[in-house]
Amino acid sequence: MTTPGTYAPKPGAAPLARMLLAQTAFETRMLLRNGEQLLLTVVIPTVLLVLFSAVDVVAVTGPGRRVDFLAPGLLALAVMSTAFTGQAIATGFERRYGVLKRLGASPLPRWALLSAKTGCVLVTEVLQVALLSVIALALGWSPHGDPLAVALLLVLGTAAFSGLGLLMAGTLKAEATLAGANLVFILLLLAGGVIVPLSRFPAAVQSVLGLLPISALSHGLRSVLQNGASLPWSDLGILAGWAVLALAAAARFFRWE
Repeated sequence: MTTPGTYAPKPGAAPLARMLLAQTAFETRMLLRNGEQLLLTVVIPTVLLVLFSAVDVVAVTGPGRRVDFLAPGLLALAVMSTAFTGQAIATGFERRYGVLKRLGASPLPRWALLSAKTGCVLVTEVLQVALLSVIALALGWSPHGDPLAVALLLVLGTAAFSGLGLLMAGTLKAEATLAGANLVFILLLLAGGVIVPLSRFPAAVQSVLGLLPISALSHGLRSVLQNGASLPWSDLGILAGWAVLALAAAARFFRWE
């Protein structure tokens, strides 16, 4: 006969906060160990920043040097690459291989698992923003504006792209998600005001392109960091609308297997 309370460690689930923190740390380590994801989220925005700042390929608009125009757009690209493209592809293949199904049966609630993925995205974005900012400053970048406005734009952009990424990963097959996420990344890179100003496009499509989340994020960051604006309300409104719709659709249609 055993004495009660003699087992160590005590059986049972860990506290929710500890589980959430551990899963977030695990997701972050897995992302940083993935060479393809690292190329997408860190290397590509960095190379584009250095290349287009040094070479006069695209005519830019606004005050300051070329890097003053490019840096905000590539910060927006970094958010999209992590929150949308990288998260969609990784989650899509986790769903295909049954990883999400098994994690969903663990003591960690499913909402906490998705929250851990969002936390991983935020940690990665902090590293991206820090790296790109250091490189841009070394290239002569002179940012202006309120850091809180920049943070608000980045958070809303992350929410919008994260919702879109989870919606794609939770509804399409993994191969379709891989192809679709990369295709969307390239299209939005070219037509989202990241490198090429929207003013260079035909007037008939400028208003439509301006409603895209990447266009709102890059334009909003550029308004604050290049032109010193306070709060770009129209861009914030577009991002908030995308965030609400995308997250609601992801919560409604996401399939775990």
